[in-house]
Amino acid sequence: MSLTQHNQTSNASSVDVQAKSAPRRGALKSLPVLALAGVMGAGALGFSMSNVPTAALAQEQSNTVVTPFPGAPASFADLVEQVQGAVVSIHVTNEVESPKGFGNNGSRSIPQLPKGHPLEEFFKRFNGTPNPGGRGPARPSLAQGSGFIISPDGYVVTNNHVIDKASKISVSVSGDEKWDADLIGKDARTDLALLKIKDTSRPFKFVRFSKRQARVGDWVIAVGNPFGLGGTVTAGIVSAKSRDIGSGPYDYLQIDAAVNRGNSGGPTFNLQGEVVGVNTAIFSPSGGNVGIAFAVPAKLATEVISDLRSEGTVKRGWLGVRIQNVTEDIADSLGMSKAAGAMITDITEGGPAEKSALKVGDAIIGVNEQPIKNSRDLARKVASLEPNDVAEVLVMRDGGERTIDVKLGTFPGGKKLAKLTTPKKDKITEEMEELGLTLAPSSASGNDDVKGVIVTNVKPDSEAATKGIQPGDIILEVAGRKVTEPEQVEAGVRKAEKRGRRAVLLRIQSGENQRFIALPLKKG
Repeated sequence: MSLTQHNQTSNASSVDVQAKSAPRRGALKSLPVLALAGVMGAGALGFSMSNVPTAALAQEQSNTVVTPFPGAPASFADLVEQVQGAVVSIHVTNEVESPKGFGNNGSRSIPQLPKGHPLEEFFKRFNGTPNPGGRGPARPSLAQGSGFIISPDGYVVTNNHVIDKASKISVSVSGDEKWDADLIGKDARTDLALLKIKDTSRPFKFVRFSKRQARVGDWVIAVGNPFGLGGTVTAGIVSAKSRDIGSGPYDYLQIDAAVNRGNSGGPTFNLQGEVVGVNTAIFSPSGGNVGIAFAVPAKLATEVISDLRSEGTVKRGWLGVRIQNVTEDIADSLGMSKAAGAMITDITEGGPAEKSALKVGDAIIGVNEQPIKNSRDLARKVASLEPNDVAEVLVMRDGGERTIDVKLGTFPGGKKLAKLTTPKKDKITEEMEELGLTLAPSSASGNDDVKGVIVTNVKPDSEAATKGIQPGDIILEVAGRKVTEPEQVEAGVRKAEKRGRRAVLLRIQSGENQRFIALPLKKG
């Protein structure tokens, strides 16, 4: 299974990605009406249906179903006619270099073709000038995706990955006249981009984002350009909300309307003709539609597009930390009543957190008096703040709460990774039966850069093995205290036991990554 961002690219020499879809549902018949049944001897009961007030029956029926919009129509044709003129196909030209050993038009060249060879003229006419072993000039690659117009003056929404690295962009409606477009701004974290049609001689048909959140079970239609088949319409429902597709901290809608490669950037409409989502990815083992597609929700898209239109970019607050979820074991080790929040596993060098009083091992449980559920929730809340804002960060440290003010930075274009070293394994060991670990001091590694206690062996049936600790890992801290000797690890365990903790918290480095692991302590 794989998540696939679905834009289509094709030309004479290469195909980047492919897609195809066809409407998989025809006109839908009206839902059957439940009839009254099992009425026996109405007269014997002393009343007849004619005695029941009509208004009362209508009131009883109206209370059985609650729906935000009218029921599904017998056909979606009227809705399609309403919105289709605002849905566009995106045509992108990317300059790519011909591979080595190819001629000027990208075809394989004939090496060492002698002057006067009988095929020389043929080669010049159909294969370009001989270019043995060299690289031909750059030639365009044509890509296609989808988008939709959101204003009469021609602003167009699409996906960032559709137009990324484009040298030329144009849009068309149902294969009609093409218009050149400029890139106004793009945002990789939400995979959204905003274009502007250059033609100002006419008003364009447009659609609006829905201000009402979609509900699971709502009817929707998707319109787009799969496989270059512009104007393709498919119908389905909202299958789920708040989906994490591994693309940043934001949640996505899941829909089952057929979406394929080339639908990227296209809209998903509700029955009112409003955009409830921007199609961005599909979940598929083959790259084709299997009824699971994901869309950027209208509320998030509206906020991002507003920033792109005014600023050309989206500026987000940045804390400069690496984090992980607080598990039940970690919560026990910290004396927390429940597993919630995000634990700092590393602090980015030169980032905002480093300039504050935040420390590795702090569990962030609130920002600006808003509770933090988990690491994704923290990332969303910080990203929603402006750079240079001062955030009040509530943390759990040493069994107590404290508030730390942090001046946020601007979220960087690339991730800054702390420079961490990988330790050498060493045979020198010192047994620590209680945790199932065999340890060695950092000095035993022969590497002065290693700061911590080296795990040299892990009992297969121990809690440490269950938690994923492996030989070669380095224990950096125990219960919030830095350690460099095995005895310090043992002392930290004993201290946690005296405090009545059910687990002891270890900060561990595995290769280039750091994480916290809470090892349950033996009872009694």
